[in-house]
Amino acid sequence: MEKLKMHSPDLTQENIAKIRALFPGCVTEATDESGKARLVVDFDQLRQELSDHIVEGPQERYRLDWPGKREALAVTNAPIAKTLRPYVDESINFDTTGHLFIEGDNLDALKLLQENYLGKIKLVYIDPPYNTGNDFIYEDDFSQGSDEYLQRSNQADGDGNRLVANTTTNGRFHSDWLSLMYPRLRMARNLLSDDGAIFINIDDSELSNLKEICDEIFGEGNFLANVAWKHTQQSKNDEKYFARVYNSLLIYRKSDSLSKFRFPRTEEDNKNYSNPDNDPRGQWRSGDVRSPNLRRTLCFDIVTPSGKKISPPENGWRWSQETIKEKIKTGEIVFNADETKIVRKIYLSDQEGRTPENLWDGESAGTSRQANAELKDLFDGVAIFDTPKPTALVKRIAKLFNNESGYIALDFFAGSGTTADALMQLNAEDGGHRKVFLVQIPEPCADGSEPSKAGYKTIAELSKERIRRAGKKILAGDCHPDWNRDVGFRVLKVDTSNMQDVFYRPDQVGQKDLLHAVDNIKPDRTAEDLLFQVLVDWGVDLTLPIRRETVQGKKVFFVDENALVACFDAGVTEELVKDLAGREPLRVVFRDNGFVSDAVKINVEQVFRQLSPSTDVRSI
Repeated sequence: MEKLKMHSPDLTQENIAKIRALFPGCVTEATDESGKARLVVDFDQLRQELSDHIVEGPQERYRLDWPGKREALAVTNAPIAKTLRPYVDESINFDTTGHLFIEGDNLDALKLLQENYLGKIKLVYIDPPYNTGNDFIYEDDFSQGSDEYLQRSNQADGDGNRLVANTTTNGRFHSDWLSLMYPRLRMARNLLSDDGAIFINIDDSELSNLKEICDEIFGEGNFLANVAWKHTQQSKNDEKYFARVYNSLLIYRKSDSLSKFRFPRTEEDNKNYSNPDNDPRGQWRSGDVRSPNLRRTLCFDIVTPSGKKISPPENGWRWSQETIKEKIKTGEIVFNADETKIVRKIYLSDQEGRTPENLWDGESAGTSRQANAELKDLFDGVAIFDTPKPTALVKRIAKLFNNESGYIALDFFAGSGTTADALMQLNAEDGGHRKVFLVQIPEPCADGSEPSKAGYKTIAELSKERIRRAGKKILAGDCHPDWNRDVGFRVLKVDTSNMQDVFYRPDQVGQKDLLHAVDNIKPDRTAEDLLFQVLVDWGVDLTLPIRRETVQGKKVFFVDENALVACFDAGVTEELVKDLAGREPLRVVFRDNGFVSDAVKINVEQVFRQLSPSTDVRSI
């Protein structure tokens, strides 16, 4: 029976396999420090394959470099021996909700989500640290190789101690911030769907650097906009040179694989269309016919059907004489009743959507003051969080995808939980079924701060409480009749693997240790813990409904009924195996040492082959 590997994928080896498929001669074998053979890339040969001339050495090229970039890339691809542990008591509607709250280092979380949601996230919105010298960054450890990194990740976790202040006295001020963002953005790109996009809030401190690494990761051609969000209606007068009234919102699409990438038309756009002349092509609105800039060649008179002449506007027409004649012929351009001007018709049926503007004000996207007011309203007048974002901002972003209301949105710098609050509000308003995944490290609340005085030990605790309170408020208001009323969230925490060290390093176990290695699962882990590590390892949707049933006296999990069936109890009999096989699940998993006898364990695959041949059978 095949065993699950129980760690995140080794992206380095997967990338090497892709290179090998394209350039077989550029991949060879070499031994690592432990003497184990591994596939490696012959980079000199690869450079030559990608060049039309002889390559003699390193060539100058345009790119962004910083101390630690190579290490950041290496840790991006390195696997981790971690898992997601469920916390039912901290969740709301754990078994049925479609929303996730993942507590832990977001790089670990993004790695653990790779197999489950590769290419499935439509919208990523993040509000990362701005690197102003007053915020914290993650102290990632890039000093080890892939195998050492995998082993270390199975040791005691300490997320709260991995946050360090990136003050201006740090000699690697920008470099540390870039090393924080680079691997996380690469992981986020993997998760985005081909028609998905990422939205990143930032201020001037790191705007230029963020733009460069996003150009590298997503491709310069996939840059969509730098939206200026005017986050305050009244500027402060304490700035040295210029008062800052806006932040930037960088937007990138996942890929240009689609022939077109446009945000769909909204109901607001439709309001401008009508059909006053009963045009058979349907509703239309008038469009501009003027050239935006002075063009002498476009300054000519237009002759009407009755012989009148219409003089050009100041800058000339938008099109040449030949093009205007063709548009008059097709009916796209018509004359008004007294033939004193031309009218361009833009038909509703021809439009894919109005192009969004790159300047958002507080009226349409909210302000920082409104964001603080929202939190005060939820937390009984207490200013519980320093820099929240308004729900109006996230809702405006989500409405750019208004033709879909069932996608997944991800925010891996969750902060106060604005993204969940905003999208739950939007679902309640339009009956959508958007799923929200949040990730937040358990960053300690500073002693004496408002959240600390209110009893919250970490920002993650505060964020979860905000979602609980926001959900109650949403349900108390008017809700769309088609909405599923899902304001719950499933809490999962990044933790060390459920498996003992012997599972990952059997070669380092001596004979004296064998008595302790009869069971390769840590003694403090529950059946629910094992279930979620299986879901992560098998790439199953982590939001599928879960049902528990006692079968033949054993606890059995049914994930989305028969999508996955799991039993981790000891003493599994052949009768139980036949019972589960008779239900014909898509996947089934047992504990490796959970069978009543070796004979039953040996017969499991044979039983399923006879009763449910399409079932994928595994063990842990």
